[in-house]
Amino acid sequence: MNERVLIVESTLREGEQFAGAHFAPADKQKIALALDRFGVPYIEITSPAASRRAYDDACMLRGLGLRARLLAHVRCVPADVRRTLDAGVDGINLYFGLSPLLREHGHHRDVEGIIAAATECVALVRDAGREVRFGCEDAFRTPEADLLRVCTALDDAGVDRLSLPDTVGVATPRRVDELVRLVRRNVRAEIEFHGHDDSGCAVANAHAAVEAGARLVDTSVLGLGERNGITGLGALMARLYTTDPALVQGYDLVGIRGLDRLVAGIVGVPVPFNAVVSGANAFTHAAGAHTAAVLRDPHTYEALDPAVFGVARTIHVGHHLTGRHAVAGRAAALGLLLEGAALEQATTALKDAAGARLLDAAEIDNIVIDYATTPRPDPVAGEGGQSTYGDGEPVGLALKDHGRDRTLKGLPGLADQIDPSGSVPAMRL
Repeated sequence: MNERVLIVESTLREGEQFAGAHFAPADKQKIALALDRFGVPYIEITSPAASRRAYDDACMLRGLGLRARLLAHVRCVPADVRRTLDAGVDGINLYFGLSPLLREHGHHRDVEGIIAAATECVALVRDAGREVRFGCEDAFRTPEADLLRVCTALDDAGVDRLSLPDTVGVATPRRVDELVRLVRRNVRAEIEFHGHDDSGCAVANAHAAVEAGARLVDTSVLGLGERNGITGLGALMARLYTTDPALVQGYDLVGIRGLDRLVAGIVGVPVPFNAVVSGANAFTHAAGAHTAAVLRDPHTYEALDPAVFGVARTIHVGHHLTGRHAVAGRAAALGLLLEGAALEQATTALKDAAGARLLDAAEIDNIVIDYATTPRPDPVAGEGGQSTYGDGEPVGLALKDHGRDRTLKGLPGLADQIDPSGSVPAMRL
């Protein structure tokens, strides 16, 4: 598992099904261009056969000159396939419900009927020279024998990819591993995974699918989609990067936060506080023992390097769990020296004040200043060299406090953003 995972980005298809979402054509254009800059190889859109608006949007997106290939999600209905081909998309993602529940209460076809209808549509797409995928809707509630009959038949029909969707989010990573490996052993086509998050396993399941041999994963920005949505693009990038950076080679990881904010703004929801990478506190440290270790070596309490994602680390000082190292770091940022008994007293005062109420930046700094007795010596002289951040260039900390601008360079171990109140950044790299 050391080659790049191919993302089928479905914000413009699955994300359109998010309750309350309404993507105007201009919104779709912005999202498509942002995804293209991010580097996704595939962008999935709603079937152009669904409505006049969907057809016009497909034609608009086709005209953007995207590097990403434009795929449409289409029923196994010949008329829908022909209409979609007319829209000029690069490929068609066919799908059919396979589980007994969907066969009985949905389309009322048996397995042979599904194979016949899908094979006809696959031939139409292949004859047009476009990519074709078949999605086994509700694969994880389908008997394995039925799933393999469909997958091997459509593999023989010449599909480029076979998708195994966890349509209602019932799968576990162990089950995903088993089923992906089973299908992988029996087909030539690439395996794609589509996972819903109804029970909170979408990212874990997607990662398990990749480990088991799936080359492609469907995502959406912030995980938007039906019900609780699907595998989130940013969260999956972080998970894959932690496993092996080669898995996300070619993707603009710094662009994740911009994508999340763009789509959240269009949909009218906040970026969740716990969004991987983009959450307000994703790289914030508060507990004293944690901050002390992080200031020495960030790897102690960080699986992800924030610099890779274009984010600054934050040390939260205004908290009753704050520690001496964070307080000393705040004093250093103010150009002051705080150590020994004075540091202990300042830390205790901050803990007591923060335990009673939320403190703003000025209150925190006033406490630090009250206990600091001498200006901090020039940190470049006699402090063992300069700190670096990310690219190896010397750190420069631009600081603005109480109307005064200072620039502090080379603070060892403080290649971080110090945020005294949790909301007002006081030191950012």
